Amino acid sequence: MKKIYLLILKSYLGPLIMTFFIALFILLMQFLWKYIDDLVGKGLEWYTITELLFYASSTFVPLALPLAILLSSLMTFGNLGEHYELVAMKSAGISLRRIMVPLVILSIIISGIAFYFSNNVLPLANLKFKSLLYDVREQKLALDIKEGIFYNGLSGFVIRVGKKDNDDKTIRDIKIYDHRDKKGNINLTVADSGRMELTPDGINLLFTLYSGYNYLDRVDQRGYRYSRPYQRTKFREEIRKFNLMDFEMTRTNEDLFKNNYSMLNLKQLKKAEDSLIIERGEKIKRIPGYMLKSFYFYSTAIDSTRQAEFDPEKDYKTELLAGYNNFEKTEYIDGALKKLRRARQNIQNYESEVVSKEKLIYKHQAEWHRKFTLSFACFVLFFIGAPLGAIIRKGGLGLPVVVSIFFFVLFHIISITSEKSVKSGVIDANFGMWIASIVLLPLGIFLTMKATTDSPLLDGDAWTKLYQKIFKKKIT
Repeated sequence: MKKIYLLILKSYLGPLIMTFFIALFILLMQFLWKYIDDLVGKGLEWYTITELLFYASSTFVPLALPLAILLSSLMTFGNLGEHYELVAMKSAGISLRRIMVPLVILSIIISGIAFYFSNNVLPLANLKFKSLLYDVREQKLALDIKEGIFYNGLSGFVIRVGKKDNDDKTIRDIKIYDHRDKKGNINLTVADSGRMELTPDGINLLFTLYSGYNYLDRVDQRGYRYSRPYQRTKFREEIRKFNLMDFEMTRTNEDLFKNNYSMLNLKQLKKAEDSLIIERGEKIKRIPGYMLKSFYFYSTAIDSTRQAEFDPEKDYKTELLAGYNNFEKTEYIDGALKKLRRARQNIQNYESEVVSKEKLIYKHQAEWHRKFTLSFACFVLFFIGAPLGAIIRKGGLGLPVVVSIFFFVLFHIISITSEKSVKSGVIDANFGMWIASIVLLPLGIFLTMKATTDSPLLDGDAWTKLYQKIFKKKIT
């Protein structure tokens, strides 16, 4: 039995590793396709891109691992069935259940590793990935001044170069608008030619300009709107220096991201959820007190012991504004309407804050359950792939891939739909986050029972006979 178990484990581990990295690669390509515009043209160092891809790959493990387990288990038992190795084992008195024992144990171990990864590694990977992605997306495009195009990448300046020589240093017909004072196009420099060079340390860009003028509208004099004074200065050579520190990538403090629900482990999620529940409760408790302060005539006219049974139509039988003239009545009514509008706006603000707290609570609950659903999904998908491979008896990357993708897409659609419902508060997290596993678990049990009893589930002749039998019964 040991040799058979080793054979099964070797047959399973190879496809598992291969399909896992293939799935990870496909998801990584999807990520690159989505964010290609944020990565290209910014002069990012190779190690920055490598670091980003590494952390992105870590966040894709919850998607790649279940798919790899489903596909590899289906391929393994499909290959064993296709080469009649399952038949040989069964003829030797070894049932399919015993054949699956080493892989079941391995699946339990993988599920435990998946739980550890979700609880300890994934939050850190999400923190590193999202903080680095934020910095990359905020990074300015690399310096690229093109001919005949106004370039505004330098903070406070707009530059236009009419022509660039082949050496990419000699430039002609230059215009530089200085907007550092934020008063419009009042400071302009024009030059016939010049040279564009970086300083040796790469921190500054030097423009050496020849044969030009500086034009400055003087807006610091009295009556400039009428006299429109301006200053013109001619030069033979002028050097303009532009700081390029804005093009250097700066890292944001990760502490600004670490309180996001996707970057917390189980203990931190529970603590954050309890804090949010307390905050929501305190916010709700403050609303009645605010109402009494806003409508102060209720709190002054009603005894505190009778506030619950107060009815303004019965308790106020006299005209409140009796004895006032029309002008005074209008002022009081307008004042009351303003207070009502202000009170309504404040109540709406309270309501939006409470709703936002509730949605954040739902997201924390969904993330808490996600730590467990990944492990359980790996286990469930194994019990779909293994018996299905024994029934199909086809290995390789043909039919098993099609079948695996079908079941995985079904699982993923149910998971995404139920997760969105949980985060919006439509479904309770204790049930909603487990819907996909609950739906597929009976299917896994059914396929396992059919595979262990050698049921002709996918035998075309058996289905044809069943159809003919039913059809003949209907005719007679």
